[in-house]
Amino acid sequence: MDAKNQPQILQHVLESLNITVYETLWIPCSARFVVLGGSARSTGIMQIYELEGPKIKKLKQSEKHHTFKCGTFGASNLVERHLATGDFKGTLWLWDLERMSMPLWHVKAHDTIINCMDGCGGLNIGYGAPEIATGGRDGRVRIWDQRKHSDPVMSFEPTKSKKKKNGLEATPRDCWCVAFGNSYNDEERCVLAGYDNGDVKMFDLRMGKVRWETSLKNGICGIDFDRKDIKMNKFVCTTLESKLHLYDLRTYHPEKGYATLQEKLKHGTTVWGVKHVPQNRELFVTLGGDGSVSLYKYHYPDQRISKDHENREYGNVGKVELLNNGKLAPQPICCWSWSPDKLGLAVCGSFDQCIRTVVVTKLNKT
Repeated sequence: MDAKNQPQILQHVLESLNITVYETLWIPCSARFVVLGGSARSTGIMQIYELEGPKIKKLKQSEKHHTFKCGTFGASNLVERHLATGDFKGTLWLWDLERMSMPLWHVKAHDTIINCMDGCGGLNIGYGAPEIATGGRDGRVRIWDQRKHSDPVMSFEPTKSKKKKNGLEATPRDCWCVAFGNSYNDEERCVLAGYDNGDVKMFDLRMGKVRWETSLKNGICGIDFDRKDIKMNKFVCTTLESKLHLYDLRTYHPEKGYATLQEKLKHGTTVWGVKHVPQNRELFVTLGGDGSVSLYKYHYPDQRISKDHENREYGNVGKVELLNNGKLAPQPICCWSWSPDKLGLAVCGSFDQCIRTVVVTKLNKT
């Protein structure tokens, strides 16, 4: 890319907190965002901030019994903008941010920590019912509809390990990340899940079973479809070993599988997450263990589909271009949220107990 038009990753506001930050989320249709985390005494902290020009202002704070690990607005409508959260005790909560003293709904979703969640069917994104996917340390991936009270819509149980250690059965694999996709009509919907041993599974919610799976060498720290509300196109996952893996999902070959590429990141540390730009599905950021953020663009190949000697179709993968890299923090960037309303505006959290609003310039020219 021409250096003149190269996007820049700029820190806008830095705010130091006295809590451990696990999640940052823009509140849709607003200049406000939520910070989720925990205090030194392991209570859950939920804070709401508002962007005011060159500064941010804390509007509210609520303290609960257990540390918050993750959250999503994805199953709410744009009027209510209810926030779903998961905590260290395995409880899934639903909150009205105007009245944070009592939850609207809650359920014991997992035996222990809810590591990750995603939402679909709300915010005018995705078709079908508003649903929340949760992944836990117990290895389960569960699908919830808060309108159906305490029972999950679907539960994918961990595979029982045949290996034993000291005469005891090994514990289930830890589910670290989940993401909705393929929600392009009222029947179709999939959930991707990444696990601590490098397994990646795609669950088909219409069929109620595993649609596809693979295994990479290291734990899957982040996973993201390029868009939730289109027919499966591609997704990116990131790992402990400083790699990103991109899969083209439009064409599946019975022997070759999906076309894929992998990219080794120069910083050589864990890649804690990946988030596509909501206004442009070919752009995404990865979150570095060295406190950096890398912005990539995907380029499709000239010919996306080819045929083998038996006239069976297989996919051709394109390439990723590193547009820029910015060092934001001295510790890993653990969470990132793009503003759904303002192109290039984001908020992130890091292990140095800081939150940062970030501006990425010239995304409309890439």
